[in-house]
Amino acid sequence: MNFYNPSAAQPAPALVVPPVHERQLPGKSQETTATNPWSLALLAQNLKNYVDKVPELWVEAQVASLNGRGGNVFMELKDLNEDFSFTLALFGRAGSGLAADVTVGARIVTRAKPSLWKNGKLSLIGKEVYAVGTGNLHERLQQLREALAAEGLFADSRKKPLPLLPQKVGLVTGRDSDAMKDVIRNASLRWPGVVFEVRQVAVQGANAVREVCAALSELDADPLVDVIVLARGGGSFEDLLPFSDESLVRAVAAAHTPVVSAIGHEADSPIVDAVADVRASTPTDAGKRIVPDVAEEFARISEARGRIDRAIAGYLSNQWQYVQQLRQRPVFTSPENDLGWRADDVHRLRERALVSVQHRLAREQDAVAHTLARVRSLSPELTLRRGYAIVQRADGALVRDASALTVGETLTVRAGVGSADASVTGVHASNVDA
Repeated sequence: MNFYNPSAAQPAPALVVPPVHERQLPGKSQETTATNPWSLALLAQNLKNYVDKVPELWVEAQVASLNGRGGNVFMELKDLNEDFSFTLALFGRAGSGLAADVTVGARIVTRAKPSLWKNGKLSLIGKEVYAVGTGNLHERLQQLREALAAEGLFADSRKKPLPLLPQKVGLVTGRDSDAMKDVIRNASLRWPGVVFEVRQVAVQGANAVREVCAALSELDADPLVDVIVLARGGGSFEDLLPFSDESLVRAVAAAHTPVVSAIGHEADSPIVDAVADVRASTPTDAGKRIVPDVAEEFARISEARGRIDRAIAGYLSNQWQYVQQLRQRPVFTSPENDLGWRADDVHRLRERALVSVQHRLAREQDAVAHTLARVRSLSPELTLRRGYAIVQRADGALVRDASALTVGETLTVRAGVGSADASVTGVHASNVDA
């Protein structure tokens, strides 16, 4: 069957290739045929022989990753301008004598010789390495980090808190990755009921940024997703570059759902770690951060219930003691005593009221008597009885001025008892005898 052209009606004719020991292998690559090919080992050996003819040369590059094993140093070199990388191996003195300024992100020059390994990987064997500055990539990332920080995207004030218990956790991770398994396993151990909405995408390479942003946007639009985790295992500096991409960083900053960054290990620090709401040192740490520990929560609930029980018991005990104290008061032990005191108070008040009323009545009686005496002393009848008389003219008008009378005028004189008619025989200007 033709797997490359399923529509082919006829199968390809069988190709007969004799064993290697039964044929004369061609000396040159252009002499190989379908029935007389080179073995893979022969090809590798011929390539190695050709590569070994290349002399030592000086190469300029940027250090993307650096690690040591058994006194040897292995670097991942990246071209300063193009997307091209190479492995540099430093053995023996070349590795042990590596300068301290040769670090990840440094721009270096190295004297090296190309070498082809048995696994078919082409690499460089370094003899000398010198740091000559900072790599362009690291400079650009640092400039981007500073620009985003100036915009306030890294400010703590804009970071959103994680929910206590999310109803669903969005997980953006690599396809069937250990990071995904770590997050799910550790979160499930802490809270067995946790629900995950997983999006498996490319987490390195040319499509990583686009796929991660698409998955992030999809999970952010889901109303059931309360927190989103970006998880990726460790890798080289170059492998983690997608998580320092500006578009991805801004997508995380614009997300309405809290985002947890769990990229690489503790030493790794892509820019997305700074803009995420929570930075987890590893995917395992992220699994522990997003959900509470059910055992710890049960312990806290038990402790809280114990405190509540003790508080209620203490309150009831205090109130019982208070009631007991109230019962021991005299007003409750001998209530008749209080009634007796009140009866005495009522009796005293009645006596005071009676005395006050009697005194008031006596004073009012004296006042009435005095007023009556004054009225009686001022009575016209009593005045007349003391010898005074009232003189009236014929029209009844009282005579107050004797000089106004005329001789012969008839007057009526009223005494204390009876009255008499009189006639004016003379008028005097003064009522005092001469």
